[in-house]
Amino acid sequence: MAEAEPQLEARNLVKRYGQVLALNGANFTAFPGEVTALIGDNGAGKSTLVKCLSGAIRPDSGQIFVEGQPVTLASPLDARRHGIETVYQDLALAPDLDAAANLHLGREIYRLRALHILNKTEMRRRAVAAFKDLGVELPDVDAPVASLSGGQRQSVAVARAVAYASKIIFMDEPTAALGVVQRERVLDNIKRVRDRGIAVVLISHNMPEVLAVADRVEVLRMGRRVARFQAADTNVEQLVGAMTGALTTEDDDPTATAGGNGAGGNGASDNGRGAA
Repeated sequence: MAEAEPQLEARNLVKRYGQVLALNGANFTAFPGEVTALIGDNGAGKSTLVKCLSGAIRPDSGQIFVEGQPVTLASPLDARRHGIETVYQDLALAPDLDAAANLHLGREIYRLRALHILNKTEMRRRAVAAFKDLGVELPDVDAPVASLSGGQRQSVAVARAVAYASKIIFMDEPTAALGVVQRERVLDNIKRVRDRGIAVVLISHNMPEVLAVADRVEVLRMGRRVARFQAADTNVEQLVGAMTGALTTEDDDPTATAGGNGAGGNGASDNGRGAA
């Protein structure tokens, strides 16, 4: 059976900051209805890659494809027009506004646009429906988000992304600084989003969490993808080995054994061989 077409694909992205080479021919692939974890040590290029794929910065060279079509993401608004949303680690919420207002932040619904009169009733109705659809339970949708718990605020940010993303959602360390119960709630939300056919890209340093929620794992090191894994067929030791270079791939040395062989057949180097 043929593999589904990638929802999002990056090919040979290069990005320099002066003398620093942040991305060195980086590749990335995410498929619809799957959670793809993007992992790598500090300085591996994860943040730069995500910024390129979400329109925050432009790569110096390389190509980005959405549903097989080449696209130019000149800004986050460009990315949104292609169905790409991002949940940032700081959530980008307005703490003094309620959950409904945050859900529509930058996309407000007006009764009279010329007079800037908001249709708060319709905004609240849509927000309640969006939260219910995602299984988000808030004590009061009219309360400022500053009064909500960390997990509840995270759920609001996820619900906002889901409400507008039609293809891809990036989630940058979505469970950072959350308790155990709140963390499980956010992971459940990620699975719900995936089950709606959206490609979810999870950026995380928590390897057990990655293996618990991801379908695929792509590893960055020194600005390029060095390995890919099926999450069900790998373990923390293999992921850490790929991140640190202890597990050699053909990307490091064309004469070396592929990462899939070095990992017992569970990984793949960036040449596409092995289980991807």
